[in-house]
Amino acid sequence: MKKKLAIAAVAVVAVLGTLLIPVGGKAHSIPDNKDKSMDLSSYPADKPSTPWRLLFIHHSVGGQLLADPGADQELAPSIHATHPNGGGLRKALEGQGYIVREASYESQVGDKTDLFDWLPKFRHDMDKVLRVSFNDQTTAENEKNRIVLFKSCYPNSRFEGLGQPPGNPDGPALTVWNAKASFNALLDEFRKHPDTLFVYFTAPPNAPVYGAEPLFKVLLRKVMRKPTTDEAMASQASFARSFNNWVKSPEGWLKDYPLHNVVVFDYFDLLTNEGASNFLQYPTGNGDDSHPSRAGQQKAAAAFIPFLNRAVHRAALTP
Repeated sequence: MKKKLAIAAVAVVAVLGTLLIPVGGKAHSIPDNKDKSMDLSSYPADKPSTPWRLLFIHHSVGGQLLADPGADQELAPSIHATHPNGGGLRKALEGQGYIVREASYESQVGDKTDLFDWLPKFRHDMDKVLRVSFNDQTTAENEKNRIVLFKSCYPNSRFEGLGQPPGNPDGPALTVWNAKASFNALLDEFRKHPDTLFVYFTAPPNAPVYGAEPLFKVLLRKVMRKPTTDEAMASQASFARSFNNWVKSPEGWLKDYPLHNVVVFDYFDLLTNEGASNFLQYPTGNGDDSHPSRAGQQKAAAAFIPFLNRAVHRAALTP
């Protein structure tokens, strides 16, 4: 009898749904406990004495972070000279003496940047990574990139769940344990290049506001006892926080790694306003666009410069 009533309720909701207006909303999340990042404060924040070559592998959010504020002036897909959301990081890095290079969409090195893409990229294409100057353009053998920044985009903060240990480094399911397994395998590749500093930017958070959806779908999920959009988004964001806490913690990803050539910049945490939420606190559009605003990007750029300088001093790179 109960089963028949549930089926009838689903049918009624589906019929009435065509008469109901679409609704949207804002997902809420309770900030999770944050783990501390690696402490680099004992290293100087002044610029290095050597003009190190630096490659940033990114997509749209990273391109906007590098760009100066201004009208959208595209040099290549996701590589901008200026952008309304520009954070000014490229100019800030150049002011510290770094030689900035980029790889993004439509290039072999920059095209795939999801969490499970990094292992095959660094395992099979490291020589190309170290010699990229601009997308598929490469440099001479003796002009290698000595600093490699790599970042996934905000869809990689939509974790499906915790998963099962020890995890599959190839994914494909975006679970915390699979992501951990993939990043643990990455360390074997970084260990082969002790003279290169690898900087992982945690994937940025998602905007909390979601677009309109028919009310009947909301009611249908209730009838079927499935998570609402709010609940699903909050769960994804919480798992993203959990993974990023592990990545950056001195007791996490790098706990037993003996070299000083890998560091983590917690872009996710910074853009959540240091844990005010698990969602982006600097959204664009109507609050539903996960590309960070100029204010968020400029905040990240300002924080990254002293972080990188300290990481370079810690790595003790030599010409």
